[in-house]
Amino acid sequence: MGLCSSKKLPTGAISPQKHRFRNPGQDFPGHKSAPAMSAPPVKLHIQERHVVIDNGILQVTLSKPDGIVTGIRYNGIDNLLEICNQETNRGYWDLVWSAPGSRGIFDVIKGTSFNIVVNNEEQVELSFVRTWDFSLEGKYVPLNIDKRFIVLRGSSGFYSYGIYEHLPEWPPFEIGETRITFKLRKDKFQFMAIADDKQRKMPLPDDRMHGRCQTLAYPEAVLLVNPVDPELKGEVDDKYQYSLPNKDILVHGWMSFNPPVGFWQITPSNEFRSGGPLKQNLTSHVGPTTLAMFLSGHYAGKDLEPKFGPREPWKKVFGPVFIYVNSATRGDDPRLLWDDAKMQMMTEVESWPYSFPASEDFLKSHQRGNVRGRLLILDRYMSDGFISADGAYVGLALPGDFGSWQRECKGYQFWTQADKQGTFCIKNICPGDYNLYAWVPGFIGDYRNDAIISIASGMDIDMGDLVFKPPREGPTLWEIGIPDRSAAEFYIPDPNPMHINRLYVNHPERYRQYGLWNRYMELYPNDDLIYTIGLSDYRKGWFFAQIPRQKEDDTHHGTTWQIKFNLNCVDRSNGYKLRVAIASATLAELQVRVNDPNARRPLFTSGLIGRDNSVARHGIHGIYWLFSANIPGNMLVEGENTVFLTQPRCQSPFQGIMYDYIRLEGPPSDAAAL
Repeated sequence: MGLCSSKKLPTGAISPQKHRFRNPGQDFPGHKSAPAMSAPPVKLHIQERHVVIDNGILQVTLSKPDGIVTGIRYNGIDNLLEICNQETNRGYWDLVWSAPGSRGIFDVIKGTSFNIVVNNEEQVELSFVRTWDFSLEGKYVPLNIDKRFIVLRGSSGFYSYGIYEHLPEWPPFEIGETRITFKLRKDKFQFMAIADDKQRKMPLPDDRMHGRCQTLAYPEAVLLVNPVDPELKGEVDDKYQYSLPNKDILVHGWMSFNPPVGFWQITPSNEFRSGGPLKQNLTSHVGPTTLAMFLSGHYAGKDLEPKFGPREPWKKVFGPVFIYVNSATRGDDPRLLWDDAKMQMMTEVESWPYSFPASEDFLKSHQRGNVRGRLLILDRYMSDGFISADGAYVGLALPGDFGSWQRECKGYQFWTQADKQGTFCIKNICPGDYNLYAWVPGFIGDYRNDAIISIASGMDIDMGDLVFKPPREGPTLWEIGIPDRSAAEFYIPDPNPMHINRLYVNHPERYRQYGLWNRYMELYPNDDLIYTIGLSDYRKGWFFAQIPRQKEDDTHHGTTWQIKFNLNCVDRSNGYKLRVAIASATLAELQVRVNDPNARRPLFTSGLIGRDNSVARHGIHGIYWLFSANIPGNMLVEGENTVFLTQPRCQSPFQGIMYDYIRLEGPPSDAAAL
């Protein structure tokens, strides 16, 4: 087998086709389709407090030496960014950091020195650096930060990337979040698109002000009671309703209908994001705001906020990401700008890693390596032979334990999805030491190859056939759900009609609606959930989250769910195994009891787990957990048995568990049968 084939395009991507979109000065959108000689040269204009990059298609203005994007002129609009905001609140890099034991500090990153890295007719690259020394201790995060901005000839947009460096002699610190933020003009950009089926006219930022909204259970969620557009009255606005997994955050942004202009954030690679392909992040939301999230604890908690100790050197490149602007001819449907943005995203994905960034810290394709192989599954209770790991997620991340990639947030990660035969190819891996990890939809557990994989420039490694043995000790007696690391297959209730987001009415992601946790008490007013194997349907009878029960005095109490099942015969001399895969947990505890709900000590307890906050943030999954409880055969009876699942933690309505999948395995013999 030769080198890896071209990377897969994301689901939903469309093939290039003829279209009527245009950008001033070129025939087709995007720098890849503009003949280099026909486009105007890139020009750099240096002013006293600003610097302007102009390629004849757009002009990007940055403050000097801060490196804040203060203006984007395009298609006759003097500035796409919000002109009512201060210059420092338009387009900027920011982070939240803290010294150990201290509160987080929000910091809009401002450079203290400005440098021209590249300046010719084909490309301008600028650097805005903030250098740290001990005189700044306690005031700024102990990092050297180099923010870069690139404009290419014929390109309808610009690139930005950042280089963060911590020297070993510097003090310890933590990063809670870092990102790029753009705040667009609210008088023009009112229609948002983050996916094919997630597009809508958005409320205005004014609608979140006092007198126009009512704050709900937490500040991010508001009920629009007197919005500027009366059609939005009665809707809930919450930025977390527009979160997406890393693997799906490729292009998102906003459209202006008059004139028809699009502003898009394109992220061609996730290698610099933390937490792997399923980690959820914010995208675009009311502002109109668009984000490029690099590090955050959203849907994970502090596990995904990197902590750096003394004598710990670190350097990482975030990006580049591409800010793409496009326009349509008046009379065209402006929403078709989204299709054009997706085509541009495909171009950027195919061009990764870019060849044009000037920093030596951003490694080009010839400096990277590739890993390929085939993943097979061995589960003798499902098949006598090997099973192809169809659709497996396979990736390289820093060496660690099984599943440690979920919490890894300092290094780079490189992921792909295997084909139907389980064959995979991971391209363009930065040199370094890694473990190879995988998980397979339809199977519980994590795969990790024990060998440390050392990648060097130009290296192409064939791992051959790899075998994943999912956790299993006996035949399946019964199961609930689908092992896919999500609770989406379970019962998602309709929202309160007074608290809806119309985008998610009859939508596949109906779990994004606000306040669904309150429906549990309505569905189970007196007793907790009881699920009967063979009679109940998990799609209708298993609530998507086990949360506390709220009493009339507004106190909360833990809940106990029951799983009832029959055994025709019991092997009392051998053990049974209960597998519980959890899609998300928030300050929760799982206790397992069997046939005695009042047993003082549970058969199994997870202890306190999770800080995902996925219930409140409509996430349906967060950090994945897999627990196994040993059930002695003498605890079971012939006839009806009951497993009691208790979640006792109840200081908040958002504490709870989202289950992924539950399975009872019999002893490793043919004696156990239903």
